Amino acid sequence: MKRFIAITLLVICATFTGKSQNMKFGHINSDELIQAMPEWDSATAKLEKFRKELVNALELMQVELNNKNDAYSKEQKNWTDIVKQTKEQEMIDLNKRMQDFQVNAQEQLQNKQVELFQPIYTKVDKAIKDVGKENGFFYVFDLTKGALLYYDETKSTNIMPLAKAKLGLK
Repeated sequence: MKRFIAITLLVICATFTGKSQNMKFGHINSDELIQAMPEWDSATAKLEKFRKELVNALELMQVELNNKNDAYSKEQKNWTDIVKQTKEQEMIDLNKRMQDFQVNAQEQLQNKQVELFQPIYTKVDKAIKDVGKENGFFYVFDLTKGALLYYDETKSTNIMPLAKAKLGLK
């Protein structure tokens, strides 16, 4: 927010000093650019495959717990107290393992997401900065991340085609 206010104040000051004529502004929808990257589809597919593996493992644990619970319900009247306690403890332990697995799986999924997508974000960020420098833009606004509520399209250049060209995309 402080950065947006500073940029806004700078633009206002430049406008009043008559120097805005020399300023070049650009805008881009970085999410659109990121999703146009061929790496995006590959990373998304890998993340989904990893997520499914985790879900399948959890489902197997749930089946095991359900089977233990069913067996306990059906046969508990035939067991001694010590066997009942042992079977109850097994179900409690399995339930705890499942909870631990869920927490760990969520963390692993987030780490995998960072591992797969961070290189894409870095590549796109570099391309946008390079396009800005190479084309003499004073500012490039990201329409997906900022608080920019209005821009005059006639006075701002959409740098999407330039960024796509920089990344070798059509």
